[in-house]
Formats: sequence, C-alpha cells, structure tokens
Amino acid sequence: MKVKSRFALICAALFTTATIASACGNAGEKAPANQPQSQAEDTSPLNLSIAISQVGDIPNKGNEIEQAIEKYTNTKLDVQWIPSAAYDDKINVMIASNEMPTLLRVKYVPNIINAVQSGLFWEIGPYLKDYKNLSAKSEQFYSNIKVDGKVYGVPIYRNMGRTAVVYRKDWMDALGLQQPKTLDDWYNVVKAMTLQDPDKNGKNDTYGMVLFKKYNEGTEALTTRLAVSQGAPNKYAVDKDGNFTPEFYTKEYNDVLKFYKRLYDEKLLNQDFAVFDATEAEKLFDTNRLGVRIAVATNGKSQQDRLSKNNPNAVVDVMPLEGPNGLKIAAESGNNGFFVIPKSSVKTEAELKRVLKFLDQLGDEQMSTLLLRGIEGKHYAKTNDNRTEFVGDGFNVFQREVKPYRDNLPVLEGYNVPSLKDVAIGEKGTKMESEGVKYIVTNPALNLTSATYSEKGKELEQMIWDAQTKFIMGKIDEAAYQAEIEKWKKAGGEKMLAEYKADYLKQNKK
Repeated sequence: MKVKSRFALICAALFTTATIASACGNAGEKAPANQPQSQAEDTSPLNLSIAISQVGDIPNKGNEIEQAIEKYTNTKLDVQWIPSAAYDDKINVMIASNEMPTLLRVKYVPNIINAVQSGLFWEIGPYLKDYKNLSAKSEQFYSNIKVDGKVYGVPIYRNMGRTAVVYRKDWMDALGLQQPKTLDDWYNVVKAMTLQDPDKNGKNDTYGMVLFKKYNEGTEALTTRLAVSQGAPNKYAVDKDGNFTPEFYTKEYNDVLKFYKRLYDEKLLNQDFAVFDATEAEKLFDTNRLGVRIAVATNGKSQQDRLSKNNPNAVVDVMPLEGPNGLKIAAESGNNGFFVIPKSSVKTEAELKRVLKFLDQLGDEQMSTLLLRGIEGKHYAKTNDNRTEFVGDGFNVFQREVKPYRDNLPVLEGYNVPSLKDVAIGEKGTKMESEGVKYIVTNPALNLTSATYSEKGKELEQMIWDAQTKFIMGKIDEAAYQAEIEKWKKAGGEKMLAEYKADYLKQNKK
C-alpha cells in the first residue's frame, strides 16, 4: 500500500510547506525519557478527547453512560461525534493539520498507513503486556492492524469467526436433508429446496440459495467463505519461503465457481445474480422464498424475527459452515476500526500510559457490562442463573443510549460480561460467534503492503471478478477463464505477489 501519500497530498493542499514541516517533523520526535521515579503519580482526572463515528442520534453531553465511564476511569471525556458520511474527510483534515484528539478512530487504509509510517502516532506494541485486558485478547486482533510489523493502535474488537449458515430448519426437516459439507451435499440441498416445493404452496417460487452481485468481492466475500470451508485459503496462502498463492489459483476455490456454474446452468440459481443486491437476498428469506444464506451466526435471530411476521410457523436455525475436513472459517479482520494515539496530543510516555490505562479499564467487567448491557434496572436485570436480560423497553432504550458507545469503544461480546439470556437461536448465534475464533483461517496478506495493490489493486481485482462472473454465466469456458488469470498476472498480479513476499519476509525476518 506504499503509494504517494494521501496524507502528504492533503497537507500540501491545505497548508504551507513550513507549516507541514513543523507539524510532520514534530510528530516524529521521540517523547522525553521516562519520568523520574520519585515523581508522584498524577491522580487528577485525565482530560481525554475522542473522535468517533456517529451512530444514530448524538448522545447528550454528560449523559448517564458518559458519567459512568468518567467516574470509573477517572477521566473527563470530550467526545467528538462525527457523521459517518463526513468521517473520513474530517479525519484526513485532522491528520493534515496535525491537530488531533487524544484518541482517533481510524481504518486500516492506505492514507492511514502512510500517516503511521510518517511517525504521527505512538507505537504501543511494547506496552500491551502491562495491561491485563488489552493483552488478554488474541494476538491476531493486533496482528491484523500491524504496520511494518509493529502495533500502533487498539482495535475496536469484533469476533473474527462469525461465519455460519442461516437456514430454514423446517424445510430441511420436511425434505429429509442433512447439513451440507461437500459441494455435492450443497448441490443436493439447493436443488431440493428449489424444485421440491418446500413451502407447500404448489408454486415453483423458492430458491435453495441465491448469489448477489458482490458474491466474490471484499474481505468477507461469500465465495471465499464457502471455499475456505472446502479447504481453500482465505484470499491467499503463503509457504515457508514467503511465496503467495491467490485463492483463485487453487482447485478448492475454482470448484466452488464450478458449483455455481452448475446451479446456474440448471436454473437452480437466480439468473440475474450479476445485478442482484445482497439486501434483496435478505428480503427473499424474509418473505418465505429462500432456504439458505451464508452469513454471520447472530443473523439467525433477526432473520427469524422478520420471517415470522410473514410466516409465524417458519423455523430458522444456524449451523456451522463445515466442510469435508471439519470446521474452517474464513477469518474476518477482527475490528471495526482502531484507535491510534497521536504524538501531537499525547506528548509524554506518562500520558501515553494513562491513555492506555483508560482503554484497558473499558475491558473490566463493570465497564464491559455497562457498554454491552447498559445500566442495571434501566436497560437490563440479572437473572437467577447469573445471566442478564433486557427488561421492559430496555433493549430499545439501550439502542439509543448505549449502542453509540458500544459500537465505538474496544469491548468484545463474551469477554468480561455476563452472558445474555435470549431466545434459543440468539444464544446459539452469540456462542457460535465467540467460539468461531478456534477455527479461523487467516488471510496472511491482510496487513502487508504492496505499491502495486495501492496503485491498481481494485483494477486487478475487477479483472478477476468479471472473469468469474462470465465463467459462471457460460460466456467464457474454463480455458478462457485461465487465460484471464494469465492477463491478471501480466497486468500487475505477479508484481503484487512479489511485493507481498518481500514485505512478508521483511516482517518475519526471514
């Protein structure tokens, strides 16, 4: 991702050369040496400003949740709620001016990586071991946001092994179907749910599964999820010498494409998938017309709720996306962004440690419970078996008052929080997402840099995506599809793989 720095371009556009030199130069300076041992610890409230994305309505300043956080962490918070649509531009201006809050929520994208490499933020990796909650999280959370092999931020944690199959259990039972594991199993399930009238309305109006136009795109692509369950790599495989193999070089991945093509040829798949939106697939499920979705485990509960409005007798369930060799889940990035700590606003190591202490305290049980359940008696109550449950209108109130903080701060469902009493499918989905990390297959290129990818990565990806769609629809045969892969190699694909190898070997000191 090492390209002309978007950070530098913004600086040039907005500020004079002298200003930039001052801002960027000061940012790279080291903090003073450790404070003298005799200096008393500062016990006054820490003034802490945070820039985060607006979720719903902006909470009132000094609300109950904010006060509870401040009291527990001994801080005085100044939260800057920035509308999502304007967030990236606002962050870029902050970085360009080097006028940033104590904590800045960012994404793992090229301009942020460039800013990290410019020395604007503290490296925090060496400090993590001193904070019980931060260090208790899987190392993979941090590995996924490393820049040049170093950790510069605290993730807004998300479970990495969330993939599951959301399906119509009543249809499966009525048709005598078992959980699919091989692609032949998948074919039989899809065919039966499409042709055997599972809803018993006498019409040919159901699908076993559907594809949508972005079926092969993104870090959590449907095709990658299914292919990983069959033994394919998660985007890339890497060998002991650092050589990278894209998923679409592998038999397991291309077998999934052939599976799609078979369904398409036999009209067991929606013929308009190339222009079909993912939200329409959800609507098909909600309206009693779709049998299976590959999604995330906690989608099962919401899918059941919506479907029940149209068919009160429908039964939705969730099951692992298991393959012929057991459970293999394509790992997600494990974060919803991450917090960096700017050197321009946190100038000493002593200050840095206070900020890290704040982030660590959010993982204590009292804070995790506050951010994931709300306030006892108002949002939730304790049950006799030491769990929690939302009471009265507590869940809806939680959505308004607590969710904006929950979605923006580093807490993780399943860590230091009492379990939630829920309907069976809700509890099952939550448990599956928490335990899924045991079975993840990671993407070894996730935090690697490639100048070619930054310059033309989307163009290269589009070449492959288009070729796959043409193959499924029969517009090109297998030989022509392989020829498109050869074009991809010459257009920059091989160079990109070489750059990944070089960065991988550098980070792993091979």
